[in-house]
Amino acid sequence: MEMKPLAYPHQLTKGDLPETVAAIGFFDGVHQGHQQVIQQAKEIADQTNRASAVITFDPHPSVVLQNKQEAVRYITPIEEKIEKIKELDVDILYIIRFDPSLAQLSPAHFLEHFIHTLHITHLVAGYDFTFGHKGAGNMMNIRELAGDELEVTKVDKIEHSEEKISSTRIRKALAEGDVEMVEKLLGRSYSMSGEVIHGDKRGRTIGYPTANIRINENYYLPAIGIYVVEIKVDGQIHYAMASLGYNPTFTEDRENEKLEVHIFDFDDNIYGQNVTIYWKKYLRAEEKFSGVEALIEKLQEDEQRSREFFRELYH
Repeated sequence: MEMKPLAYPHQLTKGDLPETVAAIGFFDGVHQGHQQVIQQAKEIADQTNRASAVITFDPHPSVVLQNKQEAVRYITPIEEKIEKIKELDVDILYIIRFDPSLAQLSPAHFLEHFIHTLHITHLVAGYDFTFGHKGAGNMMNIRELAGDELEVTKVDKIEHSEEKISSTRIRKALAEGDVEMVEKLLGRSYSMSGEVIHGDKRGRTIGYPTANIRINENYYLPAIGIYVVEIKVDGQIHYAMASLGYNPTFTEDRENEKLEVHIFDFDDNIYGQNVTIYWKKYLRAEEKFSGVEALIEKLQEDEQRSREFFRELYH
């Protein structure tokens, strides 16, 4: 996959590029609905001997349109979005920088500069895709805006349990800790990567050593609580359980949530390594215990339930 970052105005010309079928959208999460849009573009490209492309944007339009100062959290931050799109085997990925100048483009100017000039002759998008200043361009008026040079395929909403699969629905499920629903909507486990860092090393004194993970602040985090997870270390998947929260039994800090992972049957030193967490099941809310013995008893119960989950899942 060839990656082409773009900003307005770009310098590419039609003559430099192959005739292309492109899927367009923000695609946060690259969920099952997004995958259908991208795969449809790829199928049309393959059938008509054209190149396939994905057009996406960075950062999220809300950063510019709402002048957000705080970090925006994503289901798939841009690096991970790139990896997920790469797995779908398209030829070109255009990442358009969303900035104030782009936000001011009329729909017709957007189509001329980012579709016609890129030699895109067929555009595939979800039914609710909008573009141009104040989202005035949409899948209802795109044909009259684009003229006869552009073929357009509108992909109707993709549903799960009679409800639209959407990034908004996924974020809502994450906020509720429902990572099993998120997995169904994504078509894969929700995942995030981070570096193993030094923590307070309290876990090893109670028989539950943990890997403390520094997570990119751009990830949308699930609800605070205890989870069954898998963790990839050096390319190997291990079963584990995770605590996302504030350690209320030991600290009064309620500002800085921590992600700590207890890896089953594992004692390697992995400080400084980058690992990937796959969220599998919500076990319970975070609790403040009266003492260490009560905490250990609960952790033993969490471990038993986690191991049972994996036995049922894989055996």
